[in-house]
Amino acid sequence: MTFSPSITRLALRILLAVGLATAAAAPAAAALQCAPYARAQSGIEIHGNAGTWWDQAAGRYRRGSEPRVGAVLAFQPSRAMPIGHVAVVAEIVDGRHVYLNHANWSGPGRIERRALAEDVSPNGDWSEVRVWYAPQRSLGLRSNRAAGFIYNEAPGDAAPATAPTMAIAAATFAASAGTDVTARLR
Repeated sequence: MTFSPSITRLALRILLAVGLATAAAAPAAAALQCAPYARAQSGIEIHGNAGTWWDQAAGRYRRGSEPRVGAVLAFQPSRAMPIGHVAVVAEIVDGRHVYLNHANWSGPGRIERRALAEDVSPNGDWSEVRVWYAPQRSLGLRSNRAAGFIYNEAPGDAAPATAPTMAIAAATFAASAGTDVTARLR
């Protein structure tokens, strides 16, 4: 069966258009959101919008205001971020700066590693944070409210308040020479 050149060109154009439309739609459908990325990177098993992570962590994971490698920094929802944001601490630079690994911050589905974040809160408690914004190649112009850090530890995993004590019991030893030697150890 032979087709005319105009029908062949039309069929090729249709196939090309369908192929391009499918390729263009694929990245949008596969765009990685911040919450699944943070969950995969941190091992913290919380699901749902990033703005719910802080409350969901209560009673399940330790939470605090001190950055630790592997902890998730939970940003509060805002007008600019209606469903919040979560990012994983990759490295601590100093008391006011960390590097974050996160997704969907500087562009849809975009994964960023070692994005600088700066604590700009007046009390140094990481409640206000500026984050590197790749499109402008600097820290973002706005600060973002953060709830704090979620640690991959159960609430009861804290170190004991006091060091463990050791009691040594009395022991009786038999000497090889046939004499009894009793030693009390305290």
